[in-house]
Amino acid sequence: MSKTHDIRWILRFDNFQRALARLRQGVGLVNQRQLSDLEQLGLIHIFEFTHELAWNVLKDFLIWQGVADIIGSRDATRTAFKVGLLDDGAVWMAMIKSRNLSSHTYREEVADDIAGKIVGNYYDAFCELEKVMLARKDDVDEA
Repeated sequence: MSKTHDIRWILRFDNFQRALARLRQGVGLVNQRQLSDLEQLGLIHIFEFTHELAWNVLKDFLIWQGVADIIGSRDATRTAFKVGLLDDGAVWMAMIKSRNLSSHTYREEVADDIAGKIVGNYYDAFCELEKVMLARKDDVDEA
């Protein structure tokens, strides 16, 4: 049996990977054609739960590493950037802002802005996080 089967951050990371696969489908569709308004809202919704899982993976991993006092997404993001889990802290902080604005996607300009950032920056940041955490997961398996 894998050594990773009961480690919380790895269980959450598996869910993050499933969410990222959904986001990958949405970004692929954007690269093929313009999305309808409803499809764009779906892309934003996928971003919301992918981001939620991403910062919780970071929080759980950092706690597993012995870091305390991580309360929310901002704490998790700042700490993950400080320890080198994230390359571009500014993109991740912008993600938090977009996530907070996502409840206002009934306003077309907000939806367009967030969708553009998902395709232009956020998706790549999620993919980079996946690579980093896969390497950490492999380290646990090899230990």
